[in-house]
Amino acid sequence: MPLVVGVDSSTQSTKVVLHDLASGAVVAAGSAPHPPISPPVSEQDPAAWWTAFTVALDRAIAAVAVSRRDIAAISVAAQCHGLVALDGDGAVIRPAKLWNDTTSSAQMRHLLAAVPAASWVRRTGSVPTAAFTVSKLLALKQTEPHHFARLATVLLPHDWLTFRLTGERITDRSDASGTGYFDASTDTYDLDLLRLVDAQTDWAPMLPRVLGPEEPTGRLSAAAARELGLRPDVVVGAGAGDQHAGALALGVHPGDLAYVFGTSGVVLTVSREPVFDPSGIVDGVADAAGGYLPLVSTLNAARVTDSVARLLAVDHDALAALALAAPAEGTPAFAAYLDGERKPNLPAATGTISGLTAATSREQLARAAFEGVIFGLVRGRHALAAVGAPTDGRTIIAGGGARSAAYRQLLADATGSVVHLALADEAVAGGAAIQAAACLTGRPIAEVRDAWVPPPTPLVEPRPGSFVSGAYERYLATAEWRGGDR
Repeated sequence: MPLVVGVDSSTQSTKVVLHDLASGAVVAAGSAPHPPISPPVSEQDPAAWWTAFTVALDRAIAAVAVSRRDIAAISVAAQCHGLVALDGDGAVIRPAKLWNDTTSSAQMRHLLAAVPAASWVRRTGSVPTAAFTVSKLLALKQTEPHHFARLATVLLPHDWLTFRLTGERITDRSDASGTGYFDASTDTYDLDLLRLVDAQTDWAPMLPRVLGPEEPTGRLSAAAARELGLRPDVVVGAGAGDQHAGALALGVHPGDLAYVFGTSGVVLTVSREPVFDPSGIVDGVADAAGGYLPLVSTLNAARVTDSVARLLAVDHDALAALALAAPAEGTPAFAAYLDGERKPNLPAATGTISGLTAATSREQLARAAFEGVIFGLVRGRHALAAVGAPTDGRTIIAGGGARSAAYRQLLADATGSVVHLALADEAVAGGAAIQAAACLTGRPIAEVRDAWVPPPTPLVEPRPGSFVSGAYERYLATAEWRGGDR
């Protein structure tokens, strides 16, 4: 039974999922944790990702006692935007900066002063923030010049794992489009933007080659095959960014709106044409299937409800029950910027609650926490529509938060839409496996997706009278307060 391996290397852990090549059915899965991070400084040693990958692979194989010889292809999806800096020998120079490291905010402001936001959008599809790789490169130069002097290769997290598997410096257009120096509409690097970081550096040789969605990186290197105990002819895909791979396995089609409640929050759709948002709220990035994935990504999602559950001394199920029992009237508005925010770009912001009274209940505080996350993404949905992205399809919920009855119901209430549940439990790894299967078989990636992925299931309808007119508007008014940025 040929197997393909999808890898999800996230901020918290690496998950490895084995899929049957013919049907796409999940055969087994394993996971292993990454070292914890503490934003605004968010760094990890890439070696920890490799260790977690090998442990997760071993656990997946042991779970069903399959033969390693059955594995025929691998693709890696991982957290976007980070910076893995290599020297001329391919060694990691310093711990990788992650997407939620906002310590390069000053450098990003400098870059935006040099090139107006509207120009960034025309040239790269997005207005970059401190999450993006380009600001992290400038910070490396300014704060660690001794490390910048050794820089020979610039990789993203999924690129580095693919490099460890194959020895090849490769990326894909989905993840490249989140660097701040790649134009997905032409599939080219904008080297002039990198010259803002350093005009003397010859950047072209430092950047990984960009492959298409069904174009394999190659085979496992001899060293990786020996270490992993796999056949040396295992095909390795180019990989993808995590949200982009996840959209594949969620079965998102043009016009569908997928709300992903994880560590970060994301609302996204699929578009056949690029979109451009000069305001910077919508990132017009590429998808993992050859098209585009307009999205709005917030810094605060499930961590918000985790924090409020801790403050109220309840578990997640009890927090959801409190929120669903709250009366529609009188719920405070919560701008949930607990770790700063990136959409809008407020890296130093703090959370703000308005509308508290002596009558405010625990139930209403719980509901405010969920709505603070949901309304941030509803604002993103309006931004997607405003720039011409298709938004007339299904409403899909995904991510760890999709297991919460409160996220499901309150999303339906806030959008006035039936909420569909995507059936992929590990969507990011599943999307990577779809790519691996396409690279192995030569089939178009969309064809593999449609064969593997069942349509999302209608799950929750909006409750009549459950959404108070003006609640979203009160949220917007509260969210305009900039907290620590003022």
